[in-house]
Amino acid sequence: MRKLVWLTLIAIVVSLSACSASNTKLNDDLVFVEGGAFKSSKPSQIDRNETLESFYIGKYEVTQKEWMEVMGENPSGFKGDDLPVEMVSWYDAVEYCNQKSIKENLKPYYNIDKDNQDTNNHNENDNIKWNVTINEDANGYRLPTEAEWEYAASGGQKSLNYTYSGSNNPDEVAWYWVNAGENILTGDWSWPAIESNRNQTKKVGTQKANELGIYDMSGNVREWCWDWYSDSESPNQTWRVVKGGGWIGGVNNNEISFRGKFDANGFGPDQGFRIVRGE
Repeated sequence: MRKLVWLTLIAIVVSLSACSASNTKLNDDLVFVEGGAFKSSKPSQIDRNETLESFYIGKYEVTQKEWMEVMGENPSGFKGDDLPVEMVSWYDAVEYCNQKSIKENLKPYYNIDKDNQDTNNHNENDNIKWNVTINEDANGYRLPTEAEWEYAASGGQKSLNYTYSGSNNPDEVAWYWVNAGENILTGDWSWPAIESNRNQTKKVGTQKANELGIYDMSGNVREWCWDWYSDSESPNQTWRVVKGGGWIGGVNNNEISFRGKFDANGFGPDQGFRIVRGE
């Protein structure tokens, strides 16, 4: 009888351990995005016939608490554990991805060569120009591609074809220049008005989520993507793509389809990112 009781207790402990391990995975704040072709038909630079593989993406923008746990210091201008980290360059973001991967015993997604400059980087303002390449078989964290970002922001296979991520009303889902301060602003965009209104970043996840349960893909901070920005008027490999708009920007920047560009070594109080992992 005593042996039976011990076996029962052992079984319970094993079961609880398994549940705990499962919950740890679920509590990573990553949202599963089922792959497929775009459901949203909004105009965009992205090929709407492109078929994406499934992936996981951050439910929230990377917070200052998360950044501190990995990097040990906080570069942000607006301080707060649950505020998105900002004042981070594209290089900072890819380095964070690798350091977080190492911390969690995952294979880093990026090869970062700091000693030899990327000769294909044509940005005259970029004095860093690290050579950053991909480990194809890595299981670590990375930045989303522009297509992945836009696909997730549009709701993936659950897309309801919204203009902004989760709504056609920006005030439901986005923090931007109109609503990111002490009062609601009206009229035309004005930096003096934004400054006197004490506009700033907001705690992640306080606006409405999109169809997939992802927050702040419109507004709060602009988010780095992996891709180089290019169009018919811009040379290749000069700027990196930023998406989603931020607390400083106008409402059009919050549109899912809006493409921004920024120097890879640039940083600002409205510049952050979110992370991705493969399935």
